[in-house]
Amino acid sequence: MKTMRMLFVPWMIFSCAPFWARAQGSFQDLDFESANLSTIPSGQYGGSVPISDALPGWTGFIGTNQVSTALQNNLTLGSPSIDILGPDFGFGIIEGQYSLALQGGSGSTNFSASVSQTGLVPQNAQSLQFKALISWSLVVSLGGQNLSIMPLQTGENYTLYGANISQFAGQDEVLTITTLGGASNPDYFDSIVFSPAAIPEPNPLALLLLGGLTIAWCHRRKSPPKALSSGH
Repeated sequence: MKTMRMLFVPWMIFSCAPFWARAQGSFQDLDFESANLSTIPSGQYGGSVPISDALPGWTGFIGTNQVSTALQNNLTLGSPSIDILGPDFGFGIIEGQYSLALQGGSGSTNFSASVSQTGLVPQNAQSLQFKALISWSLVVSLGGQNLSIMPLQTGENYTLYGANISQFAGQDEVLTITTLGGASNPDYFDSIVFSPAAIPEPNPLALLLLGGLTIAWCHRRKSPPKALSSGH
């Protein structure tokens, strides 16, 4: 499928993204490319790996309980999990070699899955932007406040989202990404950027159209491979 044209955000807002990604203050691994993991042969599933190797700088939680491991190149069957996908995994890689997948639990294991870290929000930061494929309910918070996120652009395998965060600029804050319990599919997440550009107020009609296109694309997208793991 061809990449959708941006509906209401000027292209110049994103043209400096590589520069922004290099100027992220004390936050680490915002593109999830710092994983120190062995390559799993293509077509095979991995197992549990230390979060310190899978997601340097990040802390993982299932519900409110901190966990020390994540799954590599594997997804769960209804159990909450934190997953690092890549390299050479056939599904869920949004950008680069690695992407994060968060699986909320269902049924008796109806817990959220989240990753979190504390860092310095750049002094000139006006917005937080990231790429994601949201199948359930992805919540992003900064400084303990849930961000008001809106879609900005649809790509071939992701939607670019953004939220204004100017009130946190120059402060040490906790950044948390959470998929809520009750999920049937994971949320995929990648490429966090602190940007000096504010997110413009959305055009309601453009938002409605973009949302409809995103939903239609999600229904048509390739199904993820069946997971081998029944738990984290």
